[in-house]
Amino acid sequence: MLTDLDLMNKHVSALFTHDAESQLLFVNEPDGAVTPASRLFLGRTRAGNVWRFRADLPKNLCAKLGALCADEPPLSIEFKESLRHLESYVRLLETHAPVENFGNGLAYHFPEAVLPPSRPVMLVTEKNAKCLQGGFEKLIEELSAWQPFVALVEENRAVSVCRSVRITNEAHEAGVETLPEFRGKGFAGEVAAEWARQVRATNAIPLYSTAWENSASQAVARKLRLKCYASSFNAA
Repeated sequence: MLTDLDLMNKHVSALFTHDAESQLLFVNEPDGAVTPASRLFLGRTRAGNVWRFRADLPKNLCAKLGALCADEPPLSIEFKESLRHLESYVRLLETHAPVENFGNGLAYHFPEAVLPPSRPVMLVTEKNAKCLQGGFEKLIEELSAWQPFVALVEENRAVSVCRSVRITNEAHEAGVETLPEFRGKGFAGEVAAEWARQVRATNAIPLYSTAWENSASQAVARKLRLKCYASSFNAA
């Protein structure tokens, strides 16, 4: 059985590409887009912490940041505890380059047995991609890269979708979107559940993450009875 630390290592491996020294390079975009990784990633679990630095950070700066990451206490059951050294992380990173943005997130994993959705949800491929017209056209060109890709369809139009937005051989990260006029109907949970079942069929682990302030996404996690195993911090 995977520990929370195991899951966090798989999570960060799915989020970013790494060099041979486990330093961050780029955001792990399945469609091949090139976006620089965060300069600092810190994942905190109740069993300890996992941290990574972008490959272009000076070694002495990484050593200072690493000492602070190691000093962050393990999480309690709340998962939204403030960082002990937040101001120091920002101050140290500012000596390298301005901090453009930073934020906190929550990381979840699905139970072993994911109940099937109660509404019809279908796997979307190039053969039936026409259903994405009328709201999700922007995703059609990327369709083959973001598999599994599932949709809840009403009147031949996808109104809620879930796809793999970060992919490794071991784990996939969920990306869920629902058209504004269809939100609040429970559709996001339906597509996320079927997506997780499809990922499990590939022998990979389905993972789900959200920002601290995204209450709607956290409501989906509660509905699906996902287990929160970590809190994360990113600084770019």
